[in-house]
Amino acid sequence: MSLSIVILAAGKGTRMKSTTTKVMHALAGKPLVEHVIDTANKLKPTQLTVVTGNGAEQVQTLLDHRNITSALQAEQKGTGHAVMQAQDIIANSDQVLVLYGDVPLTQQATLASLIESGNQNSLRILTTKLDNPTGYGRIVRNDAGQVICITEQKDADEQTLLINEVNSGIMVLPSQWLIESLPKLENNNAQGEYYLTDMVALAVADGIAINTVCCEDNAEVAGVNTRLQLAELERHYQRSQAELLMTNGVTLADPARFDVRGDITVGQDVTIDINVILQGKVTIADNVTIGANCIIKDSTIAAGTEILANSMLDNAVVGEHVSIGPFARLRPGTVLANKAKIGNFVETKNSNIGLGSKVNHLSYIGDTDMGKNVNIGAGTITCNYDGANKHRTVIGDNAFIGSDSQLVAPVTVAEGATIGAGTTLRKDAEAEALTLTKSVQRTVSGWKRPVKKK
Repeated sequence: MSLSIVILAAGKGTRMKSTTTKVMHALAGKPLVEHVIDTANKLKPTQLTVVTGNGAEQVQTLLDHRNITSALQAEQKGTGHAVMQAQDIIANSDQVLVLYGDVPLTQQATLASLIESGNQNSLRILTTKLDNPTGYGRIVRNDAGQVICITEQKDADEQTLLINEVNSGIMVLPSQWLIESLPKLENNNAQGEYYLTDMVALAVADGIAINTVCCEDNAEVAGVNTRLQLAELERHYQRSQAELLMTNGVTLADPARFDVRGDITVGQDVTIDINVILQGKVTIADNVTIGANCIIKDSTIAAGTEILANSMLDNAVVGEHVSIGPFARLRPGTVLANKAKIGNFVETKNSNIGLGSKVNHLSYIGDTDMGKNVNIGAGTITCNYDGANKHRTVIGDNAFIGSDSQLVAPVTVAEGATIGAGTTLRKDAEAEALTLTKSVQRTVSGWKRPVKKK
């Protein structure tokens, strides 16, 4: 059966109190609607369409980047009216799955179960049960337990309000029947809108089979209408990610103080301290230790490495048994070979650090190719930028760079060379030799320090 998916993302989100349209607010570092798109794509639909409206230009930028079809709901007249805007796009499919751009945590397995709960000629509804169902449309059944309609909160009588099984809004509908039935929707309700939920009553009248799947985890069908609800779903998501990692052999010092904001692959016996954030695509091998307050983005970390507290890694590749930090910053293009060491308050960028080489503290290494077993003294700077262009520094194996040195690129330090402390190196340094620039030390007797004028 061919499947089209329509994601409704036209709502304004007034209660968010924001110039950013609701579905573009971020959960786990990614817009709400993008979570829905990613889950929808896992179902491999023949067609995926996002219905935009309020803030359409904000959403459209994302859709263009993802090469996703959109339909515009210029006036927001309800969920049924929103689906009408996409009916030409879905016409060639057997069935249509309707999702919502502000319901980010629905799982692929749940949607697959919903799709498989009936055939292409049936209507399928995802429901859940709430202790406090206020605000949700109620699933109304007859004495035989069959669904006969969905009644919205504002249209419900007292008896209907006692029902705790509610509509998530997520449905699978026969495509051709849906298109034929959409013109039958009416807006004679408290909101004056065309409800997609009214398709249920139409299905009953037409003898269309109706099946339901009840979702046990309420968070899977929870929508975001306020920043408080967004924060609650964020914590739910982060807790689920933490539990998954711990199940797979990761030790988290405190699961409540750990955030995942991307696609994470983590090995066994990894230990992660508090307030660590993993962003983008991060791969962490076995026996890695990450200290408190670290941020790791789009990086690969090999086995046995230790990242000390307050360090930041961005687009870095780290070898085995490397030591990093504390307070180190690895910028994009940093590649650390096995057993390298990056000390406290060291910044690297677009550099290759060789096997066993050490940049101990308070140094900047940028646009550099460094060999093995190099020792970089404190306060060393590779001066890679001349005000217009970047230049590279090459440091050979077993070189020793004294503290407070400046290597003015382009420059090469040959294998085994020693650079004396305080040197400003403007020319290549010879192999197995000491290179230094020095000034004569002298003492001025009777010299007085300046004093402030009264």
